[in-house]
Amino acid sequence: MHLLPTWTIIVLFFLCIREVKSGKCPKFCMCDSIQLTVACVKKNLTEVPPTIDEITVKLDLRGNNIQELPTGAFKHTPYLTHLTLQNTGIQKVREGAFRSLGRLVFLNLAYNNIDILYQESFDGLSSLKQLIIDHNRIEEIQPGAFAQLGFLNLLSITHNQLVYIPNMAFQGLQNINWLRLSHNSLNYLDIEAFAGLFTLTRLSIDNNELQFFPTDTMTRLPSLTRLDLSYNPMTYLGEEVVTMAKLTHLFLDHNSLQDFSVSAVLLSPKLTHLDLSHNQLRILQPLAAGSPKLTRLNLAGNPIYCSCYLRPLREWAMQERVRLVGTCSGPPHLSDENLDAVQPADLRCQSHEAMLKAELEEQRRLPPPPTNPPGDKVKCPDNCICETENNHTSCEKMGHTKIPRGFSPDTRLLDLRDNHFHYIASNSFPGLPVVVSLHLQRCKIHELESGAFSGMKGLVYLYLSENYLTSLSPDVFKGLPQLTYLHVEKNQFKQFPKGAFKLLPGLLALHLENNAITKLEKGILTGAEKLRSLFLTKNNITNIASGAFDPASDLATLHLGNNKLMEVPTNAFTKTSSLTELNLSLNPIRWIGAEAFLPVAASLKHLYLNNMSLEKMSKDSLAGLGSGLQSLLLEGNKLEDVPDFSPLTGLEVINLAENPLLCDCPLLPLRKWLERVNLKVRAKCGYPPELKGQRVKDIHVFKSCPGQGPSLSQNLKIPKVPKSTKPRPALPRTPKVIKTIQAKPKTHKNTKSRLAQKPSAKSQRSV
Repeated sequence: MHLLPTWTIIVLFFLCIREVKSGKCPKFCMCDSIQLTVACVKKNLTEVPPTIDEITVKLDLRGNNIQELPTGAFKHTPYLTHLTLQNTGIQKVREGAFRSLGRLVFLNLAYNNIDILYQESFDGLSSLKQLIIDHNRIEEIQPGAFAQLGFLNLLSITHNQLVYIPNMAFQGLQNINWLRLSHNSLNYLDIEAFAGLFTLTRLSIDNNELQFFPTDTMTRLPSLTRLDLSYNPMTYLGEEVVTMAKLTHLFLDHNSLQDFSVSAVLLSPKLTHLDLSHNQLRILQPLAAGSPKLTRLNLAGNPIYCSCYLRPLREWAMQERVRLVGTCSGPPHLSDENLDAVQPADLRCQSHEAMLKAELEEQRRLPPPPTNPPGDKVKCPDNCICETENNHTSCEKMGHTKIPRGFSPDTRLLDLRDNHFHYIASNSFPGLPVVVSLHLQRCKIHELESGAFSGMKGLVYLYLSENYLTSLSPDVFKGLPQLTYLHVEKNQFKQFPKGAFKLLPGLLALHLENNAITKLEKGILTGAEKLRSLFLTKNNITNIASGAFDPASDLATLHLGNNKLMEVPTNAFTKTSSLTELNLSLNPIRWIGAEAFLPVAASLKHLYLNNMSLEKMSKDSLAGLGSGLQSLLLEGNKLEDVPDFSPLTGLEVINLAENPLLCDCPLLPLRKWLERVNLKVRAKCGYPPELKGQRVKDIHVFKSCPGQGPSLSQNLKIPKVPKSTKPRPALPRTPKVIKTIQAKPKTHKNTKSRLAQKPSAKSQRSV
């Protein structure tokens, strides 16, 4: 008899104690006592489970219904390092809710209903490094909200409702590297808004409503190297407005720039990449002497006219070795020529008389900028605030029941949100030809009369979100030739407002999320031929007609998530050959057939198929998708098997988490693919039971598959017959032989791996 040493007994004793201690697991949750993680995903919890083991380090509470985080909500889990509260319905974070989490480094609060960040909201998170608060309803950041987050290096507050940033809003962020404020409604930044962010190197303020470059604000960022101001309604950049000592990358694409001063970036000596793509620039002069040494200047998507006026820029680019990106829009013989390929000698002008005639026609085409006679007092209606310096006017939350009259004709941003208009009559905005952005969110609007916005010739952004609209008349947008971005999400549409966009030739983005639309008929986008982005998330769509998106052949982004689709609407994509992003997540699609994405396979880059209860994918379901696909999300489904991913050589992101993968021979192609790629796939076994929870990449059961090495008996390490047993002749494999081979071995050899146990019925069938 072999006795175990004393030290071995002691170790085993303490291991047993730990196993008992870490054995607590809340009902409906999944707990891993080895990695110390707890996941309570989509369990309709209304509070943080109080019975979570104290030693837990990672807690995932996604998809529950926790309306409020009370003070001390996590006092029983002081060792947490990662906390996910995404999509849990949180509205309020009480003072001290996170106070005991001094070890937390990652906190995800995305997709909730938080509207204010209070001074004590994040009290106690002294070690936090990443804070994600995207897709909430944040309208206000109180000074000191981040005062205790001295180690934070990433703060993301995208897709919220911020209108302005007050002074010292981010005080205390001593180690911040990247601040993301994209997809808000920012139109004003206080001068000291970013004061104290001495380590910030990257700032994203794209998809907002800034109409002027915030020079004074940006000079407070001494270490900033990348600044993204894409998708803002700026029309002009003046002299020396960009004054940033370390800036290397500046993104001003998809603005409304009509002019760009030659000395605009003169005081940013390290700038190398300047993106001015998709603006309204026809001619651009070389940068002034002493300007930074650019290596790349992007002018794609601008109506660049390649005449003698462009010759100085082309010669300058050749001399300074600056790569010009873009093409000529004219004259006809140079149309679509790459700017980098055009020779200066080819950039000629017509006769002097012809040039004068062309300039005169151009001046007639563009409306003259309005001017105020000297001594005139700027107009401002009662209960409104008019800022003459930047031509912004706000009547927000002033109790108006009718659209005020008497605004200055110079007004460029008009904010009327949170009033009580109920309906907007025809010609409600006379004398406002240069307004770029109009806000009418949460105004209890039931009806828009035909021509309601007539005369707003310069309107680019129109926000009608969170009202009570059920339909749109065909002439409602009459007089809006420049309208580019239309927001009508969170209304009460039961039918797609077909025919309402025929007067919007320049419409690029249409937001119809959170309505009650049930079907998409053919021809719904008639008139919106240039549409690039269509958002239909969270409707009740059950059917999409064949060719529903045909008119919009340039459609690049299509979000159909969280609807009631039962299958991939393949026939609707016959003419959407430019589609790059398709989101079908959270639809009850259980089966994806062959060639489901073939019509868009050549252009598709991002495909979202997560959280659909998807049970099966045809082996040819991804046919046609190749090196162009960059993202594929399949997490949160019921897949036991997946198609071959080997053609997807361009993948950068893929997620297979929360799928009960059957780790047996049919999954062998995935196992081989995982060995070849350098990607975090998050693929774990769901079956057989003895392999549940193990990473597909780590297990060796596939060696038993045909042509993959040792036989199944060798792989399972079945014990040999004891020496005392008489040798038996070789016999065919029968249940009787298996029974004989599995005779009880000696006591000291009875230590075999889990793989030596009897396989489950499902595993036996697969083998």
